[in-house]
Amino acid sequence: MTFKRYMKAGAMLAVAALGLTACGGDTATTPSPEAPADTTTAPAPVDETTPAEETTPADEPAGEAVQIDYLHRLPDGEGMVPVSEIVQRWNDENPNIQVTATKFDGEAQEMITKLETDVNANNAPCLAQLGYAEVPDMFVKGLVEDVTEEARKYEGDFGGAFGQMAVGDTIVGLPQDSGPLVYLYNATEFENLGIEVPTDSASFIEAAKTAAAEGKYIASFTPDEATYWLSGQAAGAGATWYSAENDQWVVNTTGEETQAVAALWQELLDAEAVATHDRWGDAYGAAMVDGTLIGNIAAAWETGFALDGLDGTEYEGQWRVAQMPAINGSEMTGPNGGSGVAVMKGCEHPAEAMEFNAWFNTQVDDLAQQGLVPAATAPASTPEKMSRQFGGQDVMAELVTANERMSTDFGYIPGFPAVGGEMQTAAAAAANGSGKVADIFEAAQAASIAALEDAGLPVAQS
Repeated sequence: MTFKRYMKAGAMLAVAALGLTACGGDTATTPSPEAPADTTTAPAPVDETTPAEETTPADEPAGEAVQIDYLHRLPDGEGMVPVSEIVQRWNDENPNIQVTATKFDGEAQEMITKLETDVNANNAPCLAQLGYAEVPDMFVKGLVEDVTEEARKYEGDFGGAFGQMAVGDTIVGLPQDSGPLVYLYNATEFENLGIEVPTDSASFIEAAKTAAAEGKYIASFTPDEATYWLSGQAAGAGATWYSAENDQWVVNTTGEETQAVAALWQELLDAEAVATHDRWGDAYGAAMVDGTLIGNIAAAWETGFALDGLDGTEYEGQWRVAQMPAINGSEMTGPNGGSGVAVMKGCEHPAEAMEFNAWFNTQVDDLAQQGLVPAATAPASTPEKMSRQFGGQDVMAELVTANERMSTDFGYIPGFPAVGGEMQTAAAAAANGSGKVADIFEAAQAASIAALEDAGLPVAQS
Protein backbone atom coordinates (compact mmCIF):
# COMPACT_ATOMS: atom_id res chain seq x y z
CA MET A 1 0.00 0.00 0.00
CA THR A 2 2.58 2.58 1.04
CA PHE A 3 5.02 1.63 -1.65
CA LYS A 4 3.10 2.87 -4.67
CA ARG A 5 5.15 6.04 -4.30
CA TYR A 6 8.39 4.22 -4.98
CA MET A 7 7.87 0.94 -6.80
CA LYS A 8 6.12 -2.40 -6.62
CA ALA A 9 6.99 -4.31 -3.47
CA GLY A 10 8.73 -7.19 -5.20
CA ALA A 11 10.81 -4.86 -7.28
CA MET A 12 11.87 -2.86 -4.26
CA LEU A 13 13.19 -5.89 -2.44
CA ALA A 14 15.45 -6.72 -5.36
CA VAL A 15 16.52 -3.12 -5.93
CA ALA A 16 17.12 -2.47 -2.23
CA ALA A 17 19.30 -5.55 -2.02
CA LEU A 18 21.39 -4.23 -4.89
CA GLY A 19 21.54 -0.86 -3.17
CA LEU A 20 22.83 -2.36 0.06
CA THR A 21 25.55 -4.14 -1.86
CA ALA A 22 26.50 -1.01 -3.76
CA CYS A 23 26.25 1.57 -0.98
CA GLY A 24 26.62 -0.27 2.28
CA GLY A 25 30.21 -1.37 1.94
CA ASP A 26 30.99 -4.84 3.28
CA THR A 27 27.53 -6.28 3.72
CA ALA A 28 28.87 -9.13 5.79
CA THR A 29 29.47 -6.65 8.59
CA THR A 30 26.09 -4.90 8.22
CA PRO A 31 23.71 -6.15 10.94
CA SER A 32 20.33 -7.24 9.68
CA PRO A 33 17.25 -5.26 10.75
CA GLU A 34 15.93 -8.32 12.53
CA ALA A 35 18.93 -8.75 14.77
CA PRO A 36 20.64 -5.48 15.69
CA ALA A 37 21.59 -6.82 19.10
CA ASP A 38 23.95 -9.36 17.52
CA THR A 39 26.61 -6.67 17.28
CA THR A 40 26.66 -6.14 21.04
CA THR A 41 25.94 -9.52 22.64
CA ALA A 42 27.89 -12.75 22.49
CA PRO A 43 26.22 -15.87 21.13
CA ALA A 44 27.12 -17.90 24.21
CA PRO A 45 24.33 -18.74 26.71
CA VAL A 46 23.78 -16.14 29.40
CA ASP A 47 25.10 -17.18 32.81
CA GLU A 48 25.36 -15.62 36.24
CA THR A 49 28.30 -13.47 35.08
CA THR A 50 26.27 -11.71 32.37
CA PRO A 51 25.98 -7.99 33.21
CA ALA A 52 22.46 -6.78 33.93
CA GLU A 53 22.63 -4.14 31.25
CA GLU A 54 22.91 -6.78 28.51
CA THR A 55 19.56 -8.36 29.32
CA THR A 56 16.48 -7.69 27.21
CA PRO A 57 13.98 -5.03 28.26
CA ALA A 58 11.58 -7.71 29.52
CA ASP A 59 14.27 -9.09 31.88
CA GLU A 60 15.54 -5.78 33.23
CA PRO A 61 15.33 -5.34 36.99
CA ALA A 62 12.33 -3.35 38.19
CA GLY A 63 13.05 0.35 38.34
CA GLU A 64 15.93 0.36 35.84
CA ALA A 65 14.97 2.90 33.21
CA VAL A 66 15.57 2.41 29.50
CA GLN A 67 17.56 5.34 28.12
CA ILE A 68 16.59 6.75 24.71
CA ASP A 69 18.49 9.50 22.87
CA TYR A 70 16.60 11.63 20.33
CA LEU A 71 18.43 13.93 17.89
CA HIS A 72 16.29 16.60 16.22
CA ARG A 73 16.51 19.87 14.33
CA LEU A 74 13.27 21.49 15.43
CA PRO A 75 13.58 25.29 15.67
CA ASP A 76 12.88 25.77 19.41
CA GLY A 77 12.35 29.44 18.67
CA GLU A 78 10.95 32.26 20.77
CA GLY A 79 7.36 31.71 21.80
CA MET A 80 7.49 27.98 21.03
CA VAL A 81 7.02 25.18 23.53
CA PRO A 82 10.62 23.93 23.93
CA VAL A 83 11.28 20.33 22.90
CA SER A 84 12.97 19.82 26.27
CA GLU A 85 9.71 20.76 28.01
CA ILE A 86 7.68 18.33 25.91
CA VAL A 87 10.17 15.55 26.58
CA GLN A 88 10.24 16.30 30.30
CA ARG A 89 6.50 15.74 30.40
CA TRP A 90 7.05 12.28 28.96
CA ASN A 91 9.86 11.54 31.39
CA ASP A 92 7.72 12.57 34.36
CA GLU A 93 4.93 10.24 33.25
CA ASN A 94 7.15 7.34 32.12
CA PRO A 95 9.87 6.66 34.70
CA ASN A 96 10.87 3.39 32.99
CA ILE A 97 11.61 5.04 29.62
CA GLN A 98 13.72 8.16 29.94
CA VAL A 99 14.43 10.28 26.88
CA THR A 100 17.21 12.78 26.28
CA ALA A 101 16.55 15.17 23.39
CA THR A 102 19.41 17.00 21.68
CA LYS A 103 19.00 19.78 19.12
CA PHE A 104 21.31 19.67 16.10
CA ASP A 105 22.11 23.22 15.03
CA GLY A 106 23.76 22.54 11.68
CA GLU A 107 22.33 22.02 8.21
CA ALA A 108 20.17 19.00 7.46
CA GLN A 109 22.86 17.35 5.33
CA GLU A 110 25.41 17.86 8.10
CA MET A 111 23.12 15.98 10.46
CA ILE A 112 22.80 13.12 7.96
CA THR A 113 26.59 12.92 7.71
CA LYS A 114 26.85 12.86 11.50
CA LEU A 115 24.26 10.09 11.79
CA GLU A 116 26.06 7.94 9.23
CA THR A 117 29.34 8.41 11.08
CA ASP A 118 27.73 7.64 14.43
CA VAL A 119 25.96 4.51 13.19
CA ASN A 120 29.23 3.17 11.78
CA ALA A 121 30.88 3.90 15.15
CA ASN A 122 28.01 2.17 17.01
CA ASN A 123 27.33 5.48 18.76
CA ALA A 124 24.13 6.72 17.13
CA PRO A 125 21.02 7.94 18.96
CA CYS A 126 18.04 5.62 19.01
CA LEU A 127 15.83 8.23 17.34
CA ALA A 128 16.63 10.90 14.79
CA GLN A 129 14.65 13.34 12.68
CA LEU A 130 14.92 12.63 8.93
CA GLY A 131 13.41 14.47 6.00
CA TYR A 132 11.16 12.22 3.94
CA ALA A 133 13.45 12.52 0.91
CA GLU A 134 16.34 11.29 3.08
CA VAL A 135 14.59 8.08 4.17
CA PRO A 136 15.23 5.99 1.02
CA ASP A 137 18.93 6.87 1.06
CA MET A 138 19.30 6.01 4.76
CA PHE A 139 17.46 2.74 4.19
CA VAL A 140 19.60 1.71 1.23
CA LYS A 141 22.75 2.45 3.24
CA GLY A 142 21.52 0.25 6.11
CA LEU A 143 21.46 3.12 8.63
CA VAL A 144 17.94 2.63 9.99
CA GLU A 145 16.08 -0.19 11.72
CA ASP A 146 13.13 -2.16 10.46
CA VAL A 147 10.41 -1.33 13.01
CA THR A 148 7.45 -2.36 10.89
CA GLU A 149 5.78 -4.45 13.58
CA GLU A 150 5.99 -1.68 16.15
CA ALA A 151 4.98 1.07 13.71
CA ARG A 152 1.80 -0.74 12.70
CA LYS A 153 0.54 -0.38 16.27
CA TYR A 154 0.35 3.39 15.79
CA GLU A 155 -0.75 3.63 12.15
CA GLY A 156 -4.25 4.79 13.09
CA ASP A 157 -2.82 7.88 14.78
CA PHE A 158 -1.37 9.25 11.55
CA GLY A 159 -2.66 10.32 8.16
CA GLY A 160 -1.23 9.86 4.67
CA ALA A 161 2.27 10.82 5.76
CA PHE A 162 2.55 7.46 7.57
CA GLY A 163 3.70 5.94 4.29
CA GLN A 164 6.52 8.47 3.94
CA MET A 165 8.46 6.51 6.57
CA ALA A 166 8.16 3.27 4.61
CA VAL A 167 10.41 1.88 1.91
CA GLY A 168 8.66 -1.03 0.31
CA ASP A 169 7.13 -3.10 3.08
CA THR A 170 9.68 -1.87 5.60
CA ILE A 171 8.76 0.93 8.00
CA VAL A 172 11.65 2.70 9.72
CA GLY A 173 9.86 5.19 11.98
CA LEU A 174 6.86 7.48 12.29
CA PRO A 175 5.96 10.75 10.54
CA GLN A 176 6.23 14.03 12.42
CA ASP A 177 5.10 16.77 10.06
CA SER A 178 4.12 17.27 6.46
CA GLY A 179 4.69 20.00 3.91
CA PRO A 180 1.83 20.15 1.41
CA LEU A 181 2.06 23.06 -0.98
CA VAL A 182 -0.52 25.78 -0.32
CA TYR A 183 -1.12 29.31 -1.57
CA LEU A 184 -0.34 32.34 0.62
CA TYR A 185 -1.73 35.70 -0.45
CA ASN A 186 -2.49 39.23 0.74
CA ALA A 187 -6.30 39.34 0.82
CA THR A 188 -6.44 43.14 1.12
CA GLU A 189 -4.21 43.68 -1.90
CA PHE A 190 -6.19 41.14 -3.92
CA GLU A 191 -9.38 43.02 -3.10
CA ASN A 192 -7.80 46.34 -4.01
CA LEU A 193 -6.76 44.91 -7.38
CA GLY A 194 -10.16 43.34 -7.98
CA ILE A 195 -8.75 39.83 -8.41
CA GLU A 196 -9.98 36.55 -6.95
CA VAL A 197 -7.84 33.90 -5.32
CA PRO A 198 -6.75 31.66 -8.22
CA THR A 199 -8.12 28.12 -8.20
CA ASP A 200 -6.49 26.73 -11.35
CA SER A 201 -3.73 27.47 -13.85
CA ALA A 202 -5.86 29.72 -16.05
CA SER A 203 -7.07 31.94 -13.21
CA PHE A 204 -3.54 31.97 -11.75
CA ILE A 205 -2.12 33.31 -15.01
CA GLU A 206 -4.92 35.85 -15.43
CA ALA A 207 -4.57 37.16 -11.87
CA ALA A 208 -0.79 37.35 -12.19
CA LYS A 209 -0.97 39.43 -15.36
CA THR A 210 -3.57 41.76 -13.84
CA ALA A 211 -1.45 42.31 -10.73
CA ALA A 212 1.79 42.74 -12.69
CA ALA A 213 0.20 45.56 -14.69
CA GLU A 214 -0.13 47.39 -11.37
CA GLY A 215 3.43 46.62 -10.24
CA LYS A 216 2.37 43.74 -7.96
CA TYR A 217 3.26 40.04 -8.10
CA ILE A 218 1.00 37.25 -6.88
CA ALA A 219 3.90 34.79 -7.02
CA SER A 220 7.65 34.49 -7.23
CA PHE A 221 9.54 31.89 -9.23
CA THR A 222 12.16 30.75 -6.71
CA PRO A 223 15.20 28.94 -8.21
CA ASP A 224 16.72 27.99 -4.86
CA GLU A 225 13.53 26.08 -3.95
CA ALA A 226 13.22 24.33 -7.32
CA THR A 227 13.93 20.84 -5.99
CA TYR A 228 10.90 20.29 -3.79
CA TRP A 229 8.82 23.31 -4.84
CA LEU A 230 8.59 22.24 -8.48
CA SER A 231 8.57 18.48 -7.89
CA GLY A 232 5.75 19.08 -5.39
CA GLN A 233 3.78 20.99 -8.01
CA ALA A 234 4.34 18.14 -10.46
CA ALA A 235 3.00 15.73 -7.85
CA GLY A 236 -0.04 17.94 -7.40
CA ALA A 237 -0.57 17.86 -11.16
CA GLY A 238 -0.69 14.06 -10.95
CA ALA A 239 2.88 13.12 -11.84
CA THR A 240 4.70 10.10 -10.48
CA TRP A 241 8.39 10.60 -11.17
CA TYR A 242 9.68 7.26 -9.90
CA SER A 243 8.20 3.78 -10.26
CA ALA A 244 9.42 0.29 -11.15
CA GLU A 245 9.14 -2.24 -13.91
CA ASN A 246 10.76 -5.67 -14.03
CA ASP A 247 12.80 -4.95 -10.90
CA GLN A 248 14.21 -1.75 -12.37
CA TRP A 249 13.69 1.89 -11.52
CA VAL A 250 11.63 3.82 -14.06
CA VAL A 251 12.32 7.56 -14.15
CA ASN A 252 9.83 9.97 -15.70
CA THR A 253 10.31 13.60 -14.66
CA THR A 254 9.18 14.99 -18.03
CA GLY A 255 5.71 13.50 -18.48
CA GLU A 256 2.51 15.27 -19.44
CA GLU A 257 1.63 16.26 -15.87
CA THR A 258 5.05 17.76 -15.25
CA GLN A 259 4.95 19.58 -18.58
CA ALA A 260 1.78 21.32 -17.39
CA VAL A 261 3.82 22.80 -14.54
CA ALA A 262 6.55 23.87 -16.95
CA ALA A 263 4.04 25.51 -19.29
CA LEU A 264 2.42 27.44 -16.42
CA TRP A 265 5.64 28.99 -15.18
CA GLN A 266 7.07 29.58 -18.64
CA GLU A 267 4.04 31.65 -19.63
CA LEU A 268 4.29 33.65 -16.41
CA LEU A 269 8.02 34.27 -16.87
CA ASP A 270 7.64 35.20 -20.53
CA ALA A 271 4.94 37.72 -19.57
CA GLU A 272 7.08 39.07 -16.72
CA ALA A 273 4.04 38.46 -14.54
CA VAL A 274 5.93 36.95 -11.59
CA ALA A 275 8.94 37.93 -9.53
CA THR A 276 12.12 35.84 -9.64
CA HIS A 277 13.54 36.06 -6.13
CA ASP A 278 15.39 33.25 -4.40
CA ARG A 279 13.15 32.16 -1.55
CA TRP A 280 15.89 32.38 1.05
CA GLY A 281 17.49 35.57 -0.24
CA ASP A 282 16.93 39.02 1.23
CA ALA A 283 15.05 40.25 -1.84
CA TYR A 284 12.11 37.92 -1.22
CA GLY A 285 11.39 39.26 2.25
CA ALA A 286 12.01 42.83 1.12
CA ALA A 287 9.43 42.44 -1.65
CA MET A 288 6.84 41.34 0.91
CA VAL A 289 7.65 44.28 3.17
CA ASP A 290 7.45 46.87 0.37
CA GLY A 291 4.17 45.35 -0.82
CA THR A 292 5.23 44.27 -4.32
CA LEU A 293 5.07 40.53 -3.56
CA ILE A 294 1.50 39.75 -2.52
CA GLY A 295 1.38 35.97 -2.81
CA ASN A 296 3.16 32.72 -3.59
CA ILE A 297 2.86 28.96 -3.66
CA ALA A 298 4.61 27.85 -0.48
CA ALA A 299 5.17 24.87 1.78
CA ALA A 300 2.64 24.63 4.61
CA TRP A 301 5.40 24.84 7.20
CA GLU A 302 6.24 28.36 6.01
CA THR A 303 3.07 29.61 7.71
CA GLY A 304 4.96 29.46 11.00
CA PHE A 305 7.39 32.23 10.03
CA ALA A 306 6.76 33.54 6.51
CA LEU A 307 4.98 36.68 7.75
CA ASP A 308 7.33 37.56 10.61
CA GLY A 309 8.80 40.42 8.60
CA LEU A 310 5.38 42.02 8.28
CA ASP A 311 4.77 42.40 12.01
CA GLY A 312 4.27 46.07 12.79
CA THR A 313 3.86 47.05 9.13
CA GLU A 314 0.73 48.15 7.29
CA TYR A 315 0.43 44.63 5.87
CA GLU A 316 0.22 42.84 9.23
CA GLY A 317 -2.86 40.63 9.44
CA GLN A 318 -3.75 41.00 5.74
CA TRP A 319 -2.48 37.64 4.48
CA ARG A 320 -4.44 34.39 4.23
CA VAL A 321 -3.87 30.73 3.34
CA ALA A 322 -5.70 28.94 0.50
CA GLN A 323 -5.28 25.66 -1.33
CA MET A 324 -2.72 25.45 -4.13
CA PRO A 325 -4.31 26.26 -7.50
CA ALA A 326 -5.14 23.13 -9.49
CA ILE A 327 -2.58 22.38 -12.21
CA ASN A 328 -3.46 20.10 -15.12
CA GLY A 329 -7.01 19.93 -13.80
CA SER A 330 -5.86 18.09 -10.67
CA GLU A 331 -7.29 19.01 -7.27
CA MET A 332 -4.29 17.48 -5.49
CA THR A 333 -1.32 19.15 -3.92
CA GLY A 334 2.18 17.79 -3.52
CA PRO A 335 4.87 17.53 -0.85
CA ASN A 336 7.50 20.15 -0.13
CA GLY A 337 9.46 18.96 2.87
CA GLY A 338 8.23 17.39 6.05
CA SER A 339 10.03 14.92 8.24
CA GLY A 340 9.66 11.91 10.46
CA VAL A 341 11.50 10.32 13.35
CA ALA A 342 13.38 7.15 12.44
CA VAL A 343 14.86 4.42 14.62
CA MET A 344 18.55 4.33 13.86
CA LYS A 345 20.54 1.15 13.26
CA GLY A 346 21.88 -0.32 16.49
CA CYS A 347 19.13 1.02 18.77
CA GLU A 348 18.99 -1.45 21.67
CA HIS A 349 15.42 -0.59 22.66
CA PRO A 350 13.39 -0.10 19.46
CA ALA A 351 10.01 -0.92 21.04
CA GLU A 352 10.47 1.66 23.78
CA ALA A 353 11.86 4.15 21.27
CA MET A 354 8.77 3.74 19.13
CA GLU A 355 6.50 4.13 22.15
CA PHE A 356 7.99 7.56 22.80
CA ASN A 357 8.07 8.30 19.06
CA ALA A 358 4.31 7.75 18.78
CA TRP A 359 3.58 9.85 21.87
CA PHE A 360 5.82 12.75 20.88
CA ASN A 361 4.48 12.99 17.36
CA THR A 362 0.88 13.13 18.55
CA GLN A 363 1.50 16.16 20.77
CA VAL A 364 0.00 18.19 17.97
CA ASP A 365 -0.48 21.52 19.72
CA ASP A 366 3.15 21.53 20.87
CA LEU A 367 4.38 20.63 17.38
CA ALA A 368 2.19 23.33 15.87
CA GLN A 369 3.86 25.82 18.22
CA GLN A 370 7.16 24.70 16.65
CA GLY A 371 5.79 25.87 13.30
CA LEU A 372 5.08 22.36 12.05
CA VAL A 373 2.06 20.92 10.29
CA PRO A 374 1.62 17.76 12.39
CA ALA A 375 1.27 14.50 10.49
CA ALA A 376 -0.96 13.06 13.22
CA THR A 377 -4.69 12.89 12.57
CA ALA A 378 -5.57 14.72 15.80
CA PRO A 379 -6.50 18.34 15.02
CA ALA A 380 -4.09 21.02 16.17
CA SER A 381 -5.04 24.48 17.36
CA THR A 382 -3.79 27.43 15.33
CA PRO A 383 -1.04 29.10 17.40
CA GLU A 384 -1.77 32.64 18.59
CA LYS A 385 1.02 34.22 16.55
CA MET A 386 -0.12 32.48 13.38
CA SER A 387 -3.73 33.50 13.98
CA ARG A 388 -2.70 37.13 14.46
CA GLN A 389 -0.48 37.21 11.38
CA PHE A 390 -3.17 35.63 9.20
CA GLY A 391 -5.96 37.94 10.36
CA GLY A 392 -7.67 35.48 12.68
CA GLN A 393 -7.90 32.69 10.09
CA ASP A 394 -7.95 29.11 11.40
CA VAL A 395 -4.78 28.33 9.50
CA MET A 396 -4.32 24.81 10.86
CA ALA A 397 -7.75 23.81 9.59
CA GLU A 398 -6.78 24.96 6.09
CA LEU A 399 -3.51 23.03 6.33
CA VAL A 400 -5.37 19.88 7.40
CA THR A 401 -7.38 20.18 4.17
CA ALA A 402 -4.11 20.46 2.24
CA ASN A 403 -2.82 17.33 3.98
CA GLU A 404 -5.94 15.48 2.89
CA ARG A 405 -5.36 16.58 -0.73
CA MET A 406 -1.73 15.44 -0.82
CA SER A 407 -0.75 13.04 -3.57
CA THR A 408 0.00 9.57 -2.18
CA ASP A 409 1.69 8.36 -5.38
CA PHE A 410 4.75 10.60 -5.35
CA GLY A 411 7.99 9.69 -3.63
CA TYR A 412 11.73 10.01 -3.93
CA ILE A 413 14.70 7.89 -4.94
CA PRO A 414 17.91 7.20 -3.06
CA GLY A 415 20.18 10.12 -3.93
CA PHE A 416 17.36 12.55 -4.68
CA PRO A 417 19.10 15.47 -2.91
CA ALA A 418 21.79 15.30 -5.62
CA VAL A 419 19.09 15.74 -8.25
CA GLY A 420 18.15 19.03 -6.62
CA GLY A 421 21.42 20.74 -7.42
CA GLU A 422 20.92 20.22 -11.15
CA MET A 423 17.33 21.41 -10.92
CA GLN A 424 18.33 24.59 -9.10
CA THR A 425 21.01 25.41 -11.68
CA ALA A 426 18.51 25.00 -14.51
CA ALA A 427 15.90 27.00 -12.57
CA ALA A 428 18.30 29.91 -12.17
CA ALA A 429 18.80 29.92 -15.94
CA ALA A 430 15.03 29.88 -16.51
CA ALA A 431 14.64 32.80 -14.10
CA ASN A 432 17.20 34.98 -15.90
CA GLY A 433 15.96 34.04 -19.36
CA SER A 434 18.95 32.00 -20.50
CA GLY A 435 17.02 28.75 -20.18
CA LYS A 436 13.51 27.34 -20.17
CA VAL A 437 11.45 25.89 -17.33
CA ALA A 438 11.20 22.60 -19.21
CA ASP A 439 15.00 22.35 -18.95
CA ILE A 440 14.64 21.95 -15.19
CA PHE A 441 12.74 18.71 -15.59
CA GLU A 442 15.09 17.46 -18.32
CA ALA A 443 17.93 18.07 -15.86
CA ALA A 444 16.01 16.15 -13.20
CA GLN A 445 15.62 13.20 -15.59
CA ALA A 446 19.34 12.97 -16.35
CA ALA A 447 20.40 13.59 -12.74
CA SER A 448 17.97 10.97 -11.40
CA ILE A 449 19.28 8.30 -13.74
CA ALA A 450 22.86 9.23 -12.86
CA ALA A 451 22.13 9.10 -9.10
CA LEU A 452 20.59 5.65 -9.35
CA GLU A 453 23.36 4.30 -11.55
CA ASP A 454 26.01 5.77 -9.25
CA ALA A 455 24.35 3.87 -6.40
CA GLY A 456 24.51 0.66 -8.40
CA LEU A 457 20.75 0.47 -8.80
CA PRO A 458 19.20 -0.83 -12.04
CA VAL A 459 17.42 1.71 -14.25
CA ALA A 460 15.06 0.87 -17.08
CA GLN A 461 16.18 2.37 -20.35
CA SER A 462 13.55 4.42 -22.17
